[in-house]
Amino acid sequence: MSGQSLTDRITAAQHSVTGSAVSKTVCKATTHEIMGPKKKHLDYLIQCTNEMNVNIPQLADSLFERTTNSSWVVVFKSLITTHHLMVYGNERFIQYLASRNTLFNLSNFLDKSGLQGYDMSTFIRRYSRYLNEKAVSYRQVAFDFTKVKRGADGVMRTMNTEKLLKTVPIIQNQMDALLDFNVNSNELTNGVINAAFMLLFKDAIRLFAAYNEGIINLLEKYFDMKKNQCKEGLDIYKKFLTRMTRISEFLKVAEQVGIDRGDIPDLSQAPSSLLDALEQHLASLEGKKIKDSTAASRATTLSNAVSSLASTGLSLTKVDEREKQAALEEEQARLKALKEQRLKELAKKPHTSLTTAASPVSTSAGGIMTAPAIDIFSTPSSSNSTSKLPNDLLDLQQPTFHPSVHAMSAAPQGASTWGGFSPSPVAQPHSSAGLNVDFESVFGNKSTNVAVDSGGGLLKPTVASQNQSLPVAKLPPNKLVSDDLDSSLANLVGNLGIGNGTTKNDVSWSQPGEKKLTGGSNWQPKVAPTTAWSAATMAPPVMAYPATTPTGMIGYGIIQFM
Repeated sequence: MSGQSLTDRITAAQHSVTGSAVSKTVCKATTHEIMGPKKKHLDYLIQCTNEMNVNIPQLADSLFERTTNSSWVVVFKSLITTHHLMVYGNERFIQYLASRNTLFNLSNFLDKSGLQGYDMSTFIRRYSRYLNEKAVSYRQVAFDFTKVKRGADGVMRTMNTEKLLKTVPIIQNQMDALLDFNVNSNELTNGVINAAFMLLFKDAIRLFAAYNEGIINLLEKYFDMKKNQCKEGLDIYKKFLTRMTRISEFLKVAEQVGIDRGDIPDLSQAPSSLLDALEQHLASLEGKKIKDSTAASRATTLSNAVSSLASTGLSLTKVDEREKQAALEEEQARLKALKEQRLKELAKKPHTSLTTAASPVSTSAGGIMTAPAIDIFSTPSSSNSTSKLPNDLLDLQQPTFHPSVHAMSAAPQGASTWGGFSPSPVAQPHSSAGLNVDFESVFGNKSTNVAVDSGGGLLKPTVASQNQSLPVAKLPPNKLVSDDLDSSLANLVGNLGIGNGTTKNDVSWSQPGEKKLTGGSNWQPKVAPTTAWSAATMAPPVMAYPATTPTGMIGYGIIQFM
């Protein structure tokens, strides 16, 4: 089977619909393709482990779910992805795996789909056992042996005796699980098992380096231990020699499959005389008869053994540093390629000027930058005082109010007092419910032709015919609104009669569509008797209500007596 299967595509599409990018990437990293997981998918999952908003249990459960597949390819790639995240991902991932009671239950896994499935199922069972043991080791010691600090001041070299005798067996168990993978060079026939072997090879080097430093620390303290501790230490050292032989065979397989010889460390075994010295020391503690040996000979033997193991540790450290350097160079090359790609993308784009002249706002027709700037605080000239009058602060025109004189609507439109542009006037139909207020009568610009009722004492508004031409208002020499705001306010106060008790008597009450002229040069309105509550003082100064019935006089009289 080669290429992504239909099942892989459907599963990836389902995760795309649900919006789970992590599950989708896990699916793409564990497809049915007979090749190792792609680097881009592994890098994405590593980044996910470093993000605090990513659910690590969900990521681990997605990988565990893929191991339940019947195909050996999907299961094997799921184990490889998990191992990769345990090694290169954030420590939170391996912490979560260590906190679980069970991880991979694949001890009985068997793919019967073909001959290759039978062969690969064996390695899947061994590989899953190693990953389980790796998680158990982390649970027991709370750190990963492949990531601990090494050297003279490393974790294993500075550990005390009691803790050392408990920790080294844990490393031995993990090393046994790794070496039990037991693959030959002729069995590495596909990209899936090759990817698993490379991860195991790197783990073997780092794990054996920690194992080797633990043995050095053990040998340095052996002759100062108690009898029981010496017995445990001697047993640990004998197992170490056995595992050194097995790790040498594992490294030979790595060399046969094409791994660089410089990436394979040189293992130097301790002299056989060291084992004899350790056994004689234990026998002396047990009271047995032994050959006579001086402290100087034992110190010499111990020194030779420690130096031999230290050279092995140095070789392992060099391999590890070489791997780190290769990873840094690969990352730098990748970063350089990304920079070059970005520069090419920028070179293809047209250069855009950042000047104001090239701005689309300033060059567009009718844009906001095409209009000349107007200073709203500057004093307006007298030439445009006539055109700005309808748009002044005193312009109270609303949809229900209509000036009786429309001569100003013919004036050219210009900049208003606020520096904006006044819209062109639109003819508004007269409404029967609207009020037609004559503001020019208030300002003293009205002509004095008024019809007077000769029969009675009450005013009767006259209705002008619609065909009758309206008189054109002219500004008096001392115009109401001047260029000075203080003068304009003073004129308004004088015309409105504020403060002197007088009321304006040249205001007309008109219905829509009618022209009402009241008052005159020789006409005086009838006022109520002089009282403290006179109608003249209670009526608003701008809009005088016509008294058509004596009801208002009775009301005032009632208020006066009360």
